[in-house]
Amino acid sequence: MKKEVPVINSKLRGHNVSVPKCIRDASGIIINGTRVKSLLFSTDVAVIANSDGDAIIAVYPFTPTLQITNAIIDVSQRPVFVGVGGGTTAGSRVREIALDAELHGAIAVVLNAPTKTEFIKSLAQHIDIPIVLSIISLDEDLEERMLHSGASIVNVSGGKDTVKIIKELRKIDPDFPIIATGGPSDETIKEAIQAGANAITYTPPSNGEIFKKMMEDYRGRCKKENEKQTIK
Repeated sequence: MKKEVPVINSKLRGHNVSVPKCIRDASGIIINGTRVKSLLFSTDVAVIANSDGDAIIAVYPFTPTLQITNAIIDVSQRPVFVGVGGGTTAGSRVREIALDAELHGAIAVVLNAPTKTEFIKSLAQHIDIPIVLSIISLDEDLEERMLHSGASIVNVSGGKDTVKIIKELRKIDPDFPIIATGGPSDETIKEAIQAGANAITYTPPSNGEIFKKMMEDYRGRCKKENEKQTIK
């Protein structure tokens, strides 16, 4: 008999950002005893602190800084995958940022797609936490990037080609850990999981979008209250 999972939400903390339930169908990736199926793709500390994702993937289009890394790790109540560069930011700077992320409690570090294979191998000898390598195109040498780069996990972010990339990677190795972007709907998430993704990244609504919806709700309540007063 299937058992229902009890759900308890407190009055003030019940309003949070929830990842799509269909991500639960993924196998997950176990990292040092922690199973991760869903990763919230965000650097907004307010959203991070009020989300139910298994982990946070904090990758952003600026040079990584210790202030941002530490702020996200401090606020998150869940494991954090920290972006450490590999594109514009490279070399010894990435190595030191990665080590600092490990020492401050990151569960893994994420490298951008342009990172050279030789550097990834070197970094794997420098830090103890897993290295996640981003794969963004079918034009990459997929076998080299997945099996011979020194990365422990690949993160597929190929836009409309994401599912195709996952399928090609699974032809190379059916068991290598794969994280993938889930896309805009439950259907695209399910497609990524069926193609072979072990875990899914989900982009939550922005702070502004959440606030807009909340303000609309407040205005609706205000209108109803005003109508009640008018009737009286």
